[in-house]
Amino acid sequence: MSLPNSLTILRIFFVPLLVVLLLTTQPNMDLWAVGVFLAAAVTDLLDGYFARRRAQVSRLGILLDPIADKLLTSAAFISLVELHRVPAWIVVIIVGREFAVSGLRAIASSEGFIIQASDIGKTKMVLQVAAITALMLEPRFVWMKIPEPALHVLVFLTWVLLALVVVSALVSAAHYFWMFWHKLDPSVREPVRRRVVLMPGMEEERKEKDVAAH
Repeated sequence: MSLPNSLTILRIFFVPLLVVLLLTTQPNMDLWAVGVFLAAAVTDLLDGYFARRRAQVSRLGILLDPIADKLLTSAAFISLVELHRVPAWIVVIIVGREFAVSGLRAIASSEGFIIQASDIGKTKMVLQVAAITALMLEPRFVWMKIPEPALHVLVFLTWVLLALVVVSALVSAAHYFWMFWHKLDPSVREPVRRRVVLMPGMEEERKEKDVAAH
């Protein structure tokens, strides 16, 4: 297996470890969770870099990479809902978008083409990493006894990041659906035209009716 695909699979194996660390109440587990999450995010950068550098871009990698990203971020967000650090309805929008885009990619693959990650989707991923990291470290803001004005600024910035994640998720989803629609074969998008099939004997009857009408 190529190095880029190995890094992608490693990111998938990081997911259960991240969930365990996030939901464990032992001291400093949140810092370990942040470390594992950021390490997994770095593999997302490295697999694309090595794939291009070594000319090892493969169909498997193109399909597997976004799945690994979605598993990582969705697991982190759902765990943060369990910890009451993010509203469930926001995570429903984000995770629902991930399922919708994954289904779209599966349909596109069955049609014979691949929808590659767009710049908007990559921006969304960066925003997600920043927002998740901030949410995981949010309790540390209080423990570090940061002055109240600065604490309010940090919390505000965290929610701004979360809002940007939601907006970028919806915009990128719309962009992926637009790309999917325009990559479909034109004959698929054309409306189905009704065709009249004449049975034997019906053609003569139709001619007689036309003559009678005149």
